[in-house]
Amino acid sequence: MELTIRPLTAELWPDFEALFGENGARSGCWCMYWQIGSLYRRRAPTQNRAAFRSVVETGPPPGLLAFADARPVGWCQIGPRPSIPHIDRVWRLRSPDHKPVWSVSCLYIAKGIRRRGVASRLIEAAIDFGRAGGATTIEAYPIDRRLSPSSSSTGFVTTFERLGFRYAPSPTPERPIMRLDLGQASS
Repeated sequence: MELTIRPLTAELWPDFEALFGENGARSGCWCMYWQIGSLYRRRAPTQNRAAFRSVVETGPPPGLLAFADARPVGWCQIGPRPSIPHIDRVWRLRSPDHKPVWSVSCLYIAKGIRRRGVASRLIEAAIDFGRAGGATTIEAYPIDRRLSPSSSSTGFVTTFERLGFRYAPSPTPERPIMRLDLGQASS
């Protein structure tokens, strides 16, 4: 599948909305969880959409959109870990060493497009995006399907392993912290 991947800017907001649908991905998510925690569940999806739109309009781009034939088909949220402040309140994802990292905190692929390599391509583009932004390490929080039946909006361990990510110390094996040192990464 031929993909074009672009940073999410205000100009691309209508494409992001088209990908997430009227009510948001996965019934109401607008990538606000890592910003505000469980408050996003108590707010109307329209409030979360407006809040994330403000994040996008204020900049810098909070992630990448993938397009196939000009149609949005995938999303990857990536940025410096401090840009998603709630992550440090989740015990299983607290930084083991407070190393400055860029976080891949969300992956969403459109139904009908999944299992066709879009997530891998988005992660590869996220690595390049992070490197261009000055990142020295990219961090992710995928699900290990062998240990958890959970669905994932953060990707799967096997995908990150294939792309060179390694395990960082983390308290739960079913949702590990994985890192890629960009000094050793190849693009």
